[in-house]
Amino acid sequence: MLKNNIKIAWRSLKKSPFFTFLNTFGLAIGMAGGLLIGLYIYDELSFDDMFADADRIHRLNVDIKFGGQAQEFAVAVPPMAAALKNDFSQVEETTRFRTWGSMLVRRPETTENQKEEQSTYADTNFLSFFGLDLLEGDAATALVQPNTAILSETAAKKYFGNTSAIGKSILINNEETFKVTGVIPDLPKNSFLRNYSVFMAMEGYEESKSQEWGSNNFNTFIKLIPSVNAADFEEPLQIIFEKYMVPWAAAFMPGLNREQFEAEGNYIKYSTVALTDLHLASNRVAEMSTNSDKQNIYILSFIALFLMTLACVNFMNLSTAQSLKRAKEVGVRKTLGSSKFGLVRQFLTESGLISFLSLLLALIVAIIALPYFNDLAGKEMTIPFANPLFWLTIILTTLFLGLFSGSYPAFFLSRFVPVKVLKGGGQTNIGGGNIRNSLVVFQFAISVFLIISTLVVFQQLKYIQNKDLGFQKDQMLIIDDVYAAGTSVESFKEQVANLGLVESATLSSFLPTPSNRSDNGFELEGSGEENNSVQMQSWAIDHDYAKTLNLEMVAGRFFDKSFSTDTSGIVVNETALSILGLSPEEAIGKRLTTGVGIENPEYSTIIGVVKNFHFSSFKDDIAALSMHIGSYANKLTVRLKPGDFKSTIAEIEEKWQAVAPGQPFNHYFMDDSFNNTYESEQRLGSIFFTFTILSLLIACLGLFGLAAFNAEKRTKEIGVRKVMGASVGQISYRLTIDFLKLVGVAILIALPLGWFIMNKWLEDFSYRIDIPIWIYALAAISAIVISILTVSYQSIKAAVVNPVESLKSE
Repeated sequence: MLKNNIKIAWRSLKKSPFFTFLNTFGLAIGMAGGLLIGLYIYDELSFDDMFADADRIHRLNVDIKFGGQAQEFAVAVPPMAAALKNDFSQVEETTRFRTWGSMLVRRPETTENQKEEQSTYADTNFLSFFGLDLLEGDAATALVQPNTAILSETAAKKYFGNTSAIGKSILINNEETFKVTGVIPDLPKNSFLRNYSVFMAMEGYEESKSQEWGSNNFNTFIKLIPSVNAADFEEPLQIIFEKYMVPWAAAFMPGLNREQFEAEGNYIKYSTVALTDLHLASNRVAEMSTNSDKQNIYILSFIALFLMTLACVNFMNLSTAQSLKRAKEVGVRKTLGSSKFGLVRQFLTESGLISFLSLLLALIVAIIALPYFNDLAGKEMTIPFANPLFWLTIILTTLFLGLFSGSYPAFFLSRFVPVKVLKGGGQTNIGGGNIRNSLVVFQFAISVFLIISTLVVFQQLKYIQNKDLGFQKDQMLIIDDVYAAGTSVESFKEQVANLGLVESATLSSFLPTPSNRSDNGFELEGSGEENNSVQMQSWAIDHDYAKTLNLEMVAGRFFDKSFSTDTSGIVVNETALSILGLSPEEAIGKRLTTGVGIENPEYSTIIGVVKNFHFSSFKDDIAALSMHIGSYANKLTVRLKPGDFKSTIAEIEEKWQAVAPGQPFNHYFMDDSFNNTYESEQRLGSIFFTFTILSLLIACLGLFGLAAFNAEKRTKEIGVRKVMGASVGQISYRLTIDFLKLVGVAILIALPLGWFIMNKWLEDFSYRIDIPIWIYALAAISAIVISILTVSYQSIKAAVVNPVESLKSE
């Protein structure tokens, strides 16, 4: 029976090649889009599940509000891990990382460094904690001794080729020698450790032994015993504050207790996040890797669902539209004894056959499109053809789509009454007009919504790129890792500053774009009140920082070499003053200290107030900031004059090689670094744009097919109208206006939906656009123009036919 149904289905599909193509191609585009998004979502959801006991591993979070600033940290104090292990029976094991960022590495006997982008100190039990094996070395002892390190496989080959790295040495940042005691396989791209290539022994890092409870720098992971629920563990965690933090802080602030601390609006709260949730549920200060957002998963899931639903709607529309042609077939088959169930089974076989043809085409499209989609999404995904679960999933999905998209046409066609369709009566109701119209409205409502979403995302990005940031980011060249020049770094800066196309240059480790961050609590001199203290960023910079970045002063002055006292001076931003309750004029001359409770604290005098500038994401308010003169720097920022940047960069590189021979010349432009801050939003915008085009393509395919059917159905009407004197334009208008009414209804549905959802998305930004009216207007006009272009071809084609041809059978 099935074989016979497939034969009949194949013959039926061959009779209508145009509609078969539209159905197959439209469904294939939807399935290909769904497959690509499915691969993306699977990759995002699979982060960090490759580690042993991943379901029991959690990272400690710390939320702190003090000095008018609230921050959410992914790091904790050095002794936290030991306290958790000793005080809580629920904790089986702990381990820590102290990330170090990029570093220069070379073999001691060579002179040329190479850059490793991510490195970290790691506790001795790091490997066993995560269930990682070494390619070379002993996992139990690899990180026991100070100045030992584990390299990734790629890093080991980079420095030692195909020879064993074990027992050999590397020199880090031209200063410290480490003995290689292990080689680890390159960690998966869907791991929070994916970019780390150097793991140094924590045993050699003195800060790791500190009993300081005020400096949060260590990513701390805990492994709970199997019977413990993480949610039940969080309430007992809060005793850490009273048991350890309060006694430690009381040494600096006598009489401090928890009630007093919290009464002043402060708090310190502890929580955990599951290892497998890090990538999608954690965006805190000092994450070990860039994370994504669950919101993106929801958005992409809806897009995939919309795409496949649009494709199914197309199938339903086109199938019911062809009911006029199939009506007599159904009547004859029923007269000859076919049951309603037999007809349903036959029509579902046809839809299933189209689904599997679409699957083959979708796989071809996905294979071709995957490299481009990987570039778009920043992934390295592959289609897992060797995985049986993959085939089971797509086959079941294909069957579901076939049944879903074919169900309404099958039951609709099987309801025809043989007497009516064979006599020719009742045909005006054949075709499911109301349902078909509703499906067209649904298709275009989704398409208009996606157009609005795409425009809003790109407008927000444009707003971010064009907004006055409070500093200059254009024509700013950054030379990285300048500490490699040693004592010659100041000389290098002066040589660069004297080049013809260089406006100014500054040395610092801290920039408004992604760079180092360091915060401290400051208190006004002679004050113990909470409203006279502030938690703020503390940046070490040089005298030319404000001039180079074009910062604006609102009171006082910036650092000046002619004032010897500026070494104990400090410049703060407007946010810091608003927390302290001072006006810019009042602040000048005030003294701040970080040494609260110390017998002879050191004070810094406020010499200037800088206008607020953005140094973190637009999703955050501008935080409090202080700057002071510091000697260590790893970046030289150069403001260039308009001209030939290429030749100037070549000149700078030449001077670099003279002062730091053999050291890599790492450079980039600040605006590129700034744009990287919003990489996820840019990718989301590009994905929105791509799948908006696909949704419009699917909707237009369906509309094109319906227009062709409508024109064919009204052939004799058109002939009569032409004989009665109607023009081509009038006939085209009559054929087009019905579709435009449906698009108009779709626009009325999509506009409030787009307004509501995109305003919700914009709520994540502290600095955001108000969605302009023109976005809604452009989305509506685009839908109308696209629908007119889609329908007009068929309308004009039908209107220019000679009426003799359409009426000769009469």
